[in-house]
Parts: sequence; C-alpha cells; structure tokens
Amino acid sequence: MTDLTWRKAIERVLSDAGGAMHYTDIAEQIVADGLRKNVGATPPATVNANISGSISKEGDNSPFRKVDRGVYMLKDSGSAAAPKAGAKPNVKEADEESEEQYDVVSSFGMFWRRDFVVWSGTPKILGIQQIGSEPVDFCGQFGIYLLYDGREVVYVGRSVDRPLGRRLYEHTLDRLSTRWDRFSWFGVLPVSDKGALQDQPEAYGAGKIIPALEAILIEALEPRQNRKRGDDLSAVEYLQKEDPEVEKRKAQAVLAKLANKF
Repeated sequence: MTDLTWRKAIERVLSDAGGAMHYTDIAEQIVADGLRKNVGATPPATVNANISGSISKEGDNSPFRKVDRGVYMLKDSGSAAAPKAGAKPNVKEADEESEEQYDVVSSFGMFWRRDFVVWSGTPKILGIQQIGSEPVDFCGQFGIYLLYDGREVVYVGRSVDRPLGRRLYEHTLDRLSTRWDRFSWFGVLPVSDKGALQDQPEAYGAGKIIPALEAILIEALEPRQNRKRGDDLSAVEYLQKEDPEVEKRKAQAVLAKLANKF
C-alpha cells in the first residue's frame, strides 16, 4: 500500500474517529492503521504542523478545527456517528494559549535503563516517539537529568558545557558509578523530523520558562495531587530504544562461553 499524504492520513483518522483527537493520538493511529510507513522521527510534531499550517494558511477553507490545546477535529464531523475510543466529541472551544513548554522542553525520557546503552565518551542514547518512528540519538542533547537507584533519585545534574551522553558516561566512572541503574532527562535542543538535534533558540521569556519548569517538576516528582501531567508533556516524550550493540555483545559473550567448553 502506498503511503497516503500526511493530510489525507490525518483526515482519514479524524473521519473514522468521529470526534476530536490530540495530535499525538492521531499520529499513533496513522501508524496503527498502516496509512503511512515512512513517518520520520517526530510523527506527532509532523501531524501538528500539518494541521496548524492548514488552519493558518487556509483559514475558513481548512477542513480542520482546533477545539482545545493540541486537540483537533474535522469541521464536518459534528454530525458523525458515535465517536471511537480516544476521540473527544464534546470538548470546549479552544482558547489561543499555545503550548509554550514545548519551546523550552523539546524532548524528554523517563526511567531509561542504564544497561540499554553501550557506554563510551559518545554513547548512543537512542529513543523513539512511537512504534514505527525513526530512532533519535540524544547523546548530543543538552538539559537536565536525574539518576535513579530503582525509583529513588540519587542525583540531579545538568548538561550545559558537555552534552547529555558525555555527562552520563562520566557517572559510570565517578563516585556514583555503582549507585544508579536508570536515568531520566529533559532536553532543550529541538528535534527535526529527520531525527537530528537542532540549534537552541537564544532566549526564552518567563511565559515559556515557567510552564516548562512546572512541567518538568510534575513529570520528575509525580506529586499525587497533580491530576494532569506537566502541561501534557507526553507530546514530546521519547521511549528508550536499546542500542543494537548491547544485544550483539550479549550474543558474542554466549558464543565465547560455548567456545570455552570445547
């Protein structure tokens, strides 16, 4: 099956849903339905860019309507049949508040495994936004990170003068080397749809920084009384992907053991 254009795929998903959906859910459904096989490294961002671009450029002629922050529907779906699970048919009209925290926190990962990485001065810190998307190497990312022993935070650090991969590698050699098995991180360098890390904007205003700080704290601390995630940072969360070299080395170790027996 030939890939549909992003626009056609988005329209198909929203039409089938019969209601409004967040752009992250639209991206996942496009892959699940097999509407596109080539989705790049940042499918949610691509979906959001296509919809918001259509609304901005086409105005009243756009088939899409924004009904909440990051949530869209087709203009002619109001009379559709009962919506599918995941659709939001009765959401309020959107205000004009943008998702400022995404301008500061471009990507993040939670509770990634230390043993999924082959550690060196430039390790591969691999992540994917969703199943089917291209992996991104976050070794060169900058931001803040947390080290865990189980679920207990044992260290909070920042990567400013040295990138994330280098900073984490250093913690495999220093006094913390035996005290952590997982890590979380929050990055500030934008990720392109090709999976490349891009230059950071020069400055942010308080209107962008404050929501981002709140979002980071909510994600990292998981306070019980906060019912929402950090301003829905899920749109820029990445899932860890094991470095293929890890599995290769495990296989080589097994073969070496077998060889020693003969």
